[in-house]
Amino acid sequence: MSRNPLALHPLALAVAVGASLSSQSLMAADVALEEVVVTAQKREQSLQEVPVAVTAIGEDALMQNGVSDLTDIQKLSPNTTLQVGRGTNSTLTAFIRGIGQQDPLWGFEPGVGIYVDDVYIGRPQGAVMDILDVERIEVLRGPQGTLYGKNTIGGAVKYVTKRMSGDNRLNISGALGSYNQRDVKVAGSAELTDGLYLGGAIASFQRDGYGENVITGKDQYDKDVVSARIGLEFEPSDALWIRLAADQTTDNSSPKHGYRLNGDLTGAPVLDSVYDTQSNMLHENKVESSGVSLTAEWAVSDSVVLKSITAYREGSTETAIDFDSIDRPDFDVPAFYEDDQTTQEFQLIWEGDNANLVSGVYYYTGSAAGAFDAVLGFQLSGAGLTQQVAGSVDTTSTSVYAHYNWQFAPDWNLSLGGRYTQDEKEADVYKANFIGVYSPLFSDKYNPGQPPAVYLNTLTDYTNDDTWSKFTPHLGVDYQVNSDVMVYATYSSGFKSGGFDMRGDAVALPSTVDGFDPETVDSYELGVKADLFENRVRVNAAAFYADYTDMQVTVQAFTPGGGFASAVLNAGKARIQGFELETSAALTENLQANLTLGLVDAEFIEFISGGQDVSDQRDMQNTPDTTAMFQLNYSLPFNNGAEFVINPTLAYRSDTQIFETPSQLDQEAYTLFDMSAMYYGANGNWNVGLIGKNLTNKEYRIAGYSFGAPFTTGFYGAPRTVALMANYNF
Repeated sequence: MSRNPLALHPLALAVAVGASLSSQSLMAADVALEEVVVTAQKREQSLQEVPVAVTAIGEDALMQNGVSDLTDIQKLSPNTTLQVGRGTNSTLTAFIRGIGQQDPLWGFEPGVGIYVDDVYIGRPQGAVMDILDVERIEVLRGPQGTLYGKNTIGGAVKYVTKRMSGDNRLNISGALGSYNQRDVKVAGSAELTDGLYLGGAIASFQRDGYGENVITGKDQYDKDVVSARIGLEFEPSDALWIRLAADQTTDNSSPKHGYRLNGDLTGAPVLDSVYDTQSNMLHENKVESSGVSLTAEWAVSDSVVLKSITAYREGSTETAIDFDSIDRPDFDVPAFYEDDQTTQEFQLIWEGDNANLVSGVYYYTGSAAGAFDAVLGFQLSGAGLTQQVAGSVDTTSTSVYAHYNWQFAPDWNLSLGGRYTQDEKEADVYKANFIGVYSPLFSDKYNPGQPPAVYLNTLTDYTNDDTWSKFTPHLGVDYQVNSDVMVYATYSSGFKSGGFDMRGDAVALPSTVDGFDPETVDSYELGVKADLFENRVRVNAAAFYADYTDMQVTVQAFTPGGGFASAVLNAGKARIQGFELETSAALTENLQANLTLGLVDAEFIEFISGGQDVSDQRDMQNTPDTTAMFQLNYSLPFNNGAEFVINPTLAYRSDTQIFETPSQLDQEAYTLFDMSAMYYGANGNWNVGLIGKNLTNKEYRIAGYSFGAPFTTGFYGAPRTVALMANYNF
């Protein structure tokens, strides 16, 4: 069978294929696309039967597309942004259909939910997960408030690992590539006794930097990550399955500082390479993330399944952020964050003759805390000024949900769903001015041998709590036109939790102690899913419209006194509409094609700043109006059973605004060209290949800081890289 990733995910074609190929040529091809199974609605279903816009990428597709971590998924899913956050190596910035969150400060919530085997990852730190022993990745676009709850108003990304079986296996893979890339992965599982399995995986991802700190010669944009996972699965009967799993990831990559886009205070010229910096912050960066989960499924009868998911996760980050990225303490920010979360979900899944139900109860409790210094040496000559921010937020969230599907007539299905969520938060927030460079909390490490800054005055010091509740309904109807075509219409809602601004300045903005409310979205979607020409062409398309209200808008600015003030306000309303297309086509027995297209028109209806509506001067951040991907996959079989597969890919993103306010950071449209060439051995146990990314060496910005010259710094996507990879199954 051809190892074509199109058989494993619905990456699309429709328009291009329809324009260039006749139905006769497709009918002549003696091939068909394979069925794709997903769990987007928390039960196994064929992708073509799920009335949700979903992209599913299987193991072979991940390999042939050179997907090394979650950020590589953005080129395969329309209207999706998954990128490394500014000033970090492993913090995720995620936006889907114009909705997300790029500020990773503790106390703020993401707008796109990240899940590992149905366990919610509450913080973006460490969420740029490397691909390790994964079965598939699913991207659910649009609000998922009924089944997945709060903080999925943009959508959800699901990382699904493999279940063990009775076959003992051992897989070893590795890669050598540009910038001294050295990756090694080992994964395996074994049956200890009847129905009892032990498995695990460990990986080391190493790479030198794309650039350097020209002051010290140390690497910039390097990678030093070690990940491990272990699991124990018990299946005493066909009715019961239990998994105990644990994972640990440690990222010791160097701190990532920005490239200064204009001259510094001394008029020094900018550097030659966008991957270089001249930061004075020479300290290490460390991110640790770990968790343990217990999942149990019990088939009470042929129609009823009970499921329990219990999980605990924790993370810590120690980092140094140089906002100005020059060799002096002007807006330097040493920081640390800590978080932990405990979650429990109970599900009841019922399957009837013409109806089914997914229902559950969900509980989340977590704490996120941290502190940082904003060393603003440039503000006061001589002594300098430091502002210290510290605090914590404790969250308890409880929800109940149900999603009911009813086939009320032949070929017609009605879906009704709802979720009620109650969020409770308590926050401690502290902010103070210090005269000097580095407060006593950070001075010993970042300014050794020098006296710490001296306390001047307190700007914020409060404890407050609030409770929010929200009901998020869902209504949908789908019609099976024939055995190959399904059309659907849905209404869904979602919300992102409220909170408290950890940077809030109560002197500049006394209302900061009251916190900010949740933001909400109401979304309408019309879609079609079709397998045409005897399953040789798959067309999945969706048109959507969303009202986005009470948007949490973050504004930061320097104050006349020399410090900086932050405000988070429910100051925005937006209208978002668009179209998505995903198509796969088996053009011949050996040639298949993918096309994805995402169009989005996102417009602020209201944006209150300084008491005035400035919506006509603002645009949605991290939301290009067009994303597209075109891919060919050609397989050349050999008589001995071996196979050679070539996979060229073009991925396009139109102009992108990094923040709501236009700035020098904004990125013009660009296209990336990737290609892989894989050889699969005759016995199917091994493969070797070349993976090339950004082969035209396109320079493009993905994030940055903009406080005006000379404090505008950018962060960039990877340059051209080529890697030789090999994989062997024992």
